[in-house]
Amino acid sequence: MASRFGREAITAPPTFNRWMIPPAALAIHLCIGQVYAFSVFKTPFMEHFDAREVSIGWIFSLAILMLGLSSAVFGTWVEKVGPRASMLAAGACWVSGFFVASLGIATGQLWLVYLGYGFICGIGLGIGYISPVSTLMKWFPDRPGLATGLAIMGFGGGALIASPMSNALMSFYGGGDDAGDLVAGLTPTFVTLAIVYAFVIAAGAFVIRVPHPDWRPKNWDPSKDRVKPMQTKRNVSAKNAIRTPQFWLLWVVLFTNVTAGIGILENAAPMITDYFGIAAAAAAGFVGLLSLANMGGRFVWSTLSDVIGRKNTYMMYLGVGAVAYLLISMFGGGSLALFLVATLVIMSFYGGGFATIPAYLKDLFGTMQVGAIHGRLLTAWSAAGVVGPLVVNSVVQKGADAGLEGPSLYTPGLLIMVGLLAVGFVANLLVRPVKEKFAEPESAGAEQVPVNATSEEGAQR
Repeated sequence: MASRFGREAITAPPTFNRWMIPPAALAIHLCIGQVYAFSVFKTPFMEHFDAREVSIGWIFSLAILMLGLSSAVFGTWVEKVGPRASMLAAGACWVSGFFVASLGIATGQLWLVYLGYGFICGIGLGIGYISPVSTLMKWFPDRPGLATGLAIMGFGGGALIASPMSNALMSFYGGGDDAGDLVAGLTPTFVTLAIVYAFVIAAGAFVIRVPHPDWRPKNWDPSKDRVKPMQTKRNVSAKNAIRTPQFWLLWVVLFTNVTAGIGILENAAPMITDYFGIAAAAAAGFVGLLSLANMGGRFVWSTLSDVIGRKNTYMMYLGVGAVAYLLISMFGGGSLALFLVATLVIMSFYGGGFATIPAYLKDLFGTMQVGAIHGRLLTAWSAAGVVGPLVVNSVVQKGADAGLEGPSLYTPGLLIMVGLLAVGFVANLLVRPVKEKFAEPESAGAEQVPVNATSEEGAQR
């Protein structure tokens, strides 16, 4: 059984078409990216469990917390066993978590939703998120920014599908669009989603492959690549990477970028309703738009980073993002167009930040254990998943208790995000190339030495 799932069984022949791999990666990321549609469930959960923003927000925060922790703990294991075994393990956690959460909804036990969607699904999120990333970087050594954009694009786009689908399922099973109807449709919606995700993840795991040791992209000669100022030709182990200041500066960069974006994302549906009084279906559509920007940013900005460099790209994310937050806090409540444009830009930078960070790590630390290093860095996402929603939800709840309504509920939280992005901007400015003393001996990084040039568009066997 193990031989079917191990790295040896999924090593592709030299003629394998590498463009078969992105759809396999997208399969799992589109499924686990459903977590970004959580705000669609927020209001029905609050009514069903008679709970407030912070209590329900912790479900999402716990899932993101477990994402970072599990990716850090299992990152080395994922590199060892390969993407198929890790994708199947992630799928098992993700699907079983949905079933446990549906039991909690049916019985009115909020703690089971914490356990299922927050804890168990969160473990699946972490393993599933990093499973295809290093694999795609190995398939696209000539375009690492494009590769990570392809790998992570689906995670941002998961809510684009899941948000309207979840809303439609709740309405279908509940018999209408009223709040009570959506609550009635929660349990069967979770069960249906679990079944669909099980089939899609299994299909992706069946297709995924790792490159043959003798494979390389057509007409690509790594010896002729021009080394950019922030790039290294050496490899740094995961153990040594966390000893470098560069790792912790990037931790701060990722933490601030994610905290700023996730605070809006987790509150997207209720936020636009409080700002402009729109209906639940329209709010779900707004969540879908944010997901589209999130997904598009992961591909567009990470691909751009191959041209302008990772550091310059992050300067854009953090600097322009801070300006966008400031515009929302000052003028967003008076203009739906401004609100939409600014939030879509922020979400594109949020998604782009996730897609660019693996390539940034590859530039600084090499490819040898980039998946494991990436997993450890995602603890910043865990921290942001707690801090972002906690800050926004606490500000909203405190404002509601004080009698505030509309945009005034969110303004203090938005200004806090402006300050966080400024901190991240400074941290990114301080990033320098990694010192040679942290690098492994030359032979240690030779896990994939291309020998025979083969066509990247060869036939699949």
